[in-house]
Amino acid sequence: MTEEKLKKIIDFYGFKGTLKNNGNYGNGHINDTILLEFDNDGVISKYVLQKINKYVFHHPDELMQNMKGITEHLRKKVAEAGGDPCREVLTIVYAKNGSMFWIDENEDYWRVTEFIGGASSHDIVEKPEDFYITGLAFGKFQSQLSDYPADTLYYTIPGFHDTRARYNNFLKTVEADKAGRVSECADEIKFILDRKDLAYYSMDSYDKGEIPIRVTHNDTKLNNLLIDDKTGKAICVLDLDTVMPGFVMNDFGDAIRTGACTALEDEPDVDKVHCDLTLYEAFAKGFIKGCDGKLTDHEIDTLPMGALGITYEQALRFLAD
Repeated sequence: MTEEKLKKIIDFYGFKGTLKNNGNYGNGHINDTILLEFDNDGVISKYVLQKINKYVFHHPDELMQNMKGITEHLRKKVAEAGGDPCREVLTIVYAKNGSMFWIDENEDYWRVTEFIGGASSHDIVEKPEDFYITGLAFGKFQSQLSDYPADTLYYTIPGFHDTRARYNNFLKTVEADKAGRVSECADEIKFILDRKDLAYYSMDSYDKGEIPIRVTHNDTKLNNLLIDDKTGKAICVLDLDTVMPGFVMNDFGDAIRTGACTALEDEPDVDKVHCDLTLYEAFAKGFIKGCDGKLTDHEIDTLPMGALGITYEQALRFLAD
């Protein structure tokens, strides 16, 4: 970022004090993230500045409206429970004119949230207790938002977990064979086709009235939680960009896909890739406890299918690509 652009953002938001440090922060792959640190007569203030990726999120204004509504709701829930809303919920910083974002000359949207200190995010599940805490936090997130009207939220990525539609698009991709690779992927394509039921399970269950649409996070990874450095407990759910209407089974499934797997997503040796059932059980116990009775019995029954379905969805997407 140029100094000129940074000065414009600082003036737009009206930050007080002298800018002492600014630099890239975190290891996210979607948005550009910068940590700003100001010194105002010895009082240090830190903020997280992000450029919203408009190629992933086509309507940043709608995304921020979602974030505003969700964080305001969560703050009320945390306060009612005697917690600290400023530490347990992301805090949007508003500009001098009341805007939630600054738009630059390239029509990129920049937003600011308050930095939460004394806490860290982690990329790898090191022990079952870590994953239990993760499940508990995302279950609590689900419980806190169980009375939030999902139909008032925008879809920040339309059709994100509509695996039924993704399956039908996959068939068209195979038929078109634009890259001329279908003949090289016969076994992989057959694997996808043989498991068509997984593609249809969630949407068919909804169509039958078996599961409701709820407010879901849609990126339930360990590193989207802040863990208190002293207590080791999860305090705040991060990355609210994909919060939108969805199915609880998908939130559960995505966490299992990433956290209970014995290898990284890009591991070339598939013999190293397994589902660790000890981690699976730890997350499931935490998640169901955190949901605090807000899920129906049938929703709980669908959670294992969520793990299968989301893993299948990823394979479907990547093979189509």
